[in-house]
Amino acid sequence: MAQTRQPRQPAGAISTILNGLRRAPKQIRRGSRDVIETAVSQLFDAAVQPHAVTASGEYRIEELARLADTTTRNIRVYRDRGLLHPPLRVGRIALFNDTHLTRLRLITSMLDRGYNIAHVHEMLNAWEQGKDLGDVLGLEDAIAGNWATEKSERVPLAEAKRLIDDDAAFERLAGNGVIKLDAGSDDVIIMRPRLIEAFNEIRQYGVGIDTLIDIHERVVPHLDEISAILVRAGVDQVSEKIKPGESLPADTEVAELITMLVRFRTQAVAAVSATLAYSIESTIESVVSQMLTEYVEKAAEPGEQT
Repeated sequence: MAQTRQPRQPAGAISTILNGLRRAPKQIRRGSRDVIETAVSQLFDAAVQPHAVTASGEYRIEELARLADTTTRNIRVYRDRGLLHPPLRVGRIALFNDTHLTRLRLITSMLDRGYNIAHVHEMLNAWEQGKDLGDVLGLEDAIAGNWATEKSERVPLAEAKRLIDDDAAFERLAGNGVIKLDAGSDDVIIMRPRLIEAFNEIRQYGVGIDTLIDIHERVVPHLDEISAILVRAGVDQVSEKIKPGESLPADTEVAELITMLVRFRTQAVAAVSATLAYSIESTIESVVSQMLTEYVEKAAEPGEQT
């Protein structure tokens, strides 16, 4: 007689963090939020790892489809096309594992990017053979995602100053939080290394660092406003489940909420990036068109031709 399959517990990482958070009210006093902020950061870092939401290691096809946000029909198609390895058979039950889950998430991500099944099959085979496709396709992010799109970097003060190569600009960047001075240390923390990298690349075209910092300081408030509008939609959903004064929901519910917010963030960033890129491209084309029009009109004026 077949044994009843017990529901799996969520990953130890998320459970451990939540258990600590449940004890937090006994440890925290008003005005001290570092414990909660640390826990929240850890929760989101755990949620974007491939196996953070569940650590069962064995899934029936329905569970696999739910975890990968796809359908059982799609899974069967991917199996038939050779994209997924055969599952383990236990009697009449097909059991998939974490390798299937990671691979399925990768397949789904690549198909969402516009690749067809034949291309996915070819690239997966190349990837398995050890070819370095990560830099080209972002496979690591496709599998696990990445909560913090930009990780801070700790560097010696002298190196940071060489990187900026402008004492006044360095002070401005320290003042607006792009660079954080570490009191009592000869190091500094570059909070936005990609931004600094972009600044230095654009400076090669003759754009001054002060101009770039001016642009950054003007743009950030608008981006914060856009973020607030987008995040509100996700917060409304979470507030239905996590309410002040009430106990936290079960770990599985919290994990699902975090996963939802991670997905929400990914799609929101993609949508805003696409819209911003479209707007910038249209504006550049419009400006260049206007410049050329004025040039042609000026060149056509009587007495201007040589």
